[in-house]
Amino acid sequence: MIETPMTQRPYHRLWLLSQARTLFDFFGANARNPAGGFYTLDDNGNPLANQQQQLFDTCRMVHCFAAGHQLGHPGAMHMVDHGMSFLIEHHYDTTNGGFFWEVDQNGPTNAAKRAYGHAFVLLAAASAHEIRHPKAKQLCALAMHAIDTHFWDENAGALREEFNADWTGLKDYRGQNANMHTVEALMAAYEAFGDARYLSMAQRIADLIINRHARAANWVVIEHFNADWTPDLTYSGDPMFGPAGTTPGHALEWSRLLVQLWHLGDQSHAWMPTAAANLFHMACQTGWDQTNGGFYYTLDFKNQPDQRVRIWWPACEGVAAAAALQTAFEDTKAQHWYAEIWAVISRDFIDPNGGWWPVPQNAVEMDEHPFQGKPDLYHSVQACLLPLLPPSSGLLKGLLKVLL
Repeated sequence: MIETPMTQRPYHRLWLLSQARTLFDFFGANARNPAGGFYTLDDNGNPLANQQQQLFDTCRMVHCFAAGHQLGHPGAMHMVDHGMSFLIEHHYDTTNGGFFWEVDQNGPTNAAKRAYGHAFVLLAAASAHEIRHPKAKQLCALAMHAIDTHFWDENAGALREEFNADWTGLKDYRGQNANMHTVEALMAAYEAFGDARYLSMAQRIADLIINRHARAANWVVIEHFNADWTPDLTYSGDPMFGPAGTTPGHALEWSRLLVQLWHLGDQSHAWMPTAAANLFHMACQTGWDQTNGGFYYTLDFKNQPDQRVRIWWPACEGVAAAAALQTAFEDTKAQHWYAEIWAVISRDFIDPNGGWWPVPQNAVEMDEHPFQGKPDLYHSVQACLLPLLPPSSGLLKGLLKVLL
């Protein structure tokens, strides 16, 4: 007898929706800052004192609550409205164009222009357009003007990393993380607005980062590059947000994105399904903590654990990738991993009182991470919703196809 995949079992699908609802309830209750933007929440769901707002956090709230509105979550559209207004009225630089990395109610607290943040602006715009938000096209135009004018490197087929507020001081560093999230955003924009150029840009980025560099590294995602896109294997920035070595969670994230990218195109990029499977299984083979479960945060270039801390978001990306692989290609090993990763998430990361812990609460990792309170709902709510959807679609378009 062939076992029915968990993603097809009615109980599991209801459980996933229930988990998503709990997340929307937790963040919807207290995250909206009446003065503008969103609060970071503590363990109990109350606003933290430090309320500087980073660009990607604002955008992720818009993206996620657009999905909540698509589902019919009460009050979700008010959260989208609130975030869209804050992006245009506070994050946007009316003098130089582009979006400030970090702001508070008085203006920018970090005025840098970063590709990572602009990727999420585009994602927020695309998601808002799927629910017919009146400011979505304006936000998309502002994001794409900055991307086309400053970040996009036509020769490389990828994005430059960071500028000063006035678009001077381009850093020599190039990073795959910003480009990976740009692929996510470009696919969402292609689904929302129908411009084939978005899909072509996403394919070019994927070809550079994965088909060229990850393939050459035996399906390990190279994180850091020099200005000429040669790998920088000596790079060591912020230990959590720019760490040395490799990050298994990003290989898992790329795996899911490649399945979607292959489906959205004409399926002529035959390398994509192979790469998606290899990235996923290599990450599970080398990055999984065989003793405690969960994924190590980083590995060295011998595939040995470097930062052994197990945080929530790689596990979230793991279940989303496993679901995509088993649904798209009937990958039975991915089916096994899907159940295994959810078992660890439910045991170690889900707080039954609301929100997800960034690290297991009974582990040494509690003192080894920089996160305050409960992490944003982006990774966790997508882990709950993406397995319900066809892997050929992004979150908002998939919800429209399947659940409505």
